[in-house]
Amino acid sequence: MSKGKVCLAYSGGLDTSCILAWLLEEGYEVICFMADVGQEEDFEAAKAKALKIGALKVYVEDIRKEFVEEFCFPAIQCNAIYENVYLLGTSLARPVIARAQISVAEKEGCAYVSHGCTGKGNDQVRFELAFYALKPDIKVIAPWRLPVFYERFAGRNDLLEYADKCGIPVSQTKAKPWSMDENLAHCSFEAGILEDPNMTPLKDMWKLTIDPLDAPEQPQDFTLHFEKGLPVKLVTDSKTYTEPLELFLAANAIARAHGVGRIDIVENRFIGLKSRGCYETPGLTILRSAHIDLEGLVLDREVRALRDQFVTYNYSKLLYNGLYFSPEREFLEGSIAASQKTVNGTVRCRVYKGSFIVLGRSSDTEKLYDMSESSMDEIGDFAPSDSAGFIAVQAIRLKKYGKKKIEIGEKL
Repeated sequence: MSKGKVCLAYSGGLDTSCILAWLLEEGYEVICFMADVGQEEDFEAAKAKALKIGALKVYVEDIRKEFVEEFCFPAIQCNAIYENVYLLGTSLARPVIARAQISVAEKEGCAYVSHGCTGKGNDQVRFELAFYALKPDIKVIAPWRLPVFYERFAGRNDLLEYADKCGIPVSQTKAKPWSMDENLAHCSFEAGILEDPNMTPLKDMWKLTIDPLDAPEQPQDFTLHFEKGLPVKLVTDSKTYTEPLELFLAANAIARAHGVGRIDIVENRFIGLKSRGCYETPGLTILRSAHIDLEGLVLDREVRALRDQFVTYNYSKLLYNGLYFSPEREFLEGSIAASQKTVNGTVRCRVYKGSFIVLGRSSDTEKLYDMSESSMDEIGDFAPSDSAGFIAVQAIRLKKYGKKKIEIGEKL
């Protein structure tokens, strides 16, 4: 007798192919769900493999457009970043995947959803918090947290042996045991030899970007246009892109060809463990960098400071921790929009051998920079003599501080 229907987040890779076979072995009926978030995947081959293993149905949902417009673009608007370096490529994709998976689970009458996330990682939290917010009565099967599963499959070598036993073809081998996750925003690499934080990634590990040492000898120039902090146009010598998904794909192609967007970090996972990860985030890197530069021209300094200290930090943290479907995210996104009303303008850009360079920036409507005021070659509307009073006021407390240090004999 069937234990019920399960909607499994399926990638076609080692973990989820083995989990599909195991769920069937345990007596569940399995509906496989695949989200097309821009990964370079043979969906038809993965679908055929799932059906051959025994899935009742396989859904492949193209959610690239909503991924870019609803998730990647707001992240660009607020310059989202985790621990000063990670651009949240995986974190951004999880809520849109979870939303589409719950939709399929409801359509098929599934009492359960399942995933292949490790019991030590962030993604289990991200997926399950999203599941429970979207469908509070859903039940989750997380095999990597079940002793009956993880005691049987202690690691990837056991999975490879199980896959071989069950006749499941997999692309991962014992020679390249790292785990990968790819979407339109990035590709991540972890586990296997990468668990040694002092191990330099192999050159052939990187998937999306060319090695900067092998990148073209000639730079590529392009122009990005923003309205209210959102990318609205990308212009190259040969073509103009305005539709959000096409624009993002074009940014990816430019950055990938010139080796832009690689990082190698040790980060703090939400559950408290440290993790070493390598990431390729090409298009998002150049779009975010151009946005940051434009803000210097058009955004009030106090608005920018408040946004950086409160909105950017907290929005990035909640994305990383899997709290997208939360009241605080709704509040912060309202704050992002409010901060971006004046972020309108153009950034001229260049990519060259792994580097992103700004060639210039301009705005016809929101320019706070006044060349006459700032010039060293003319007086303009700012009287230099006014600076004396400004300095005198700023120095009041510093004089008292310095006097006290002198009195007690301490050096500054």
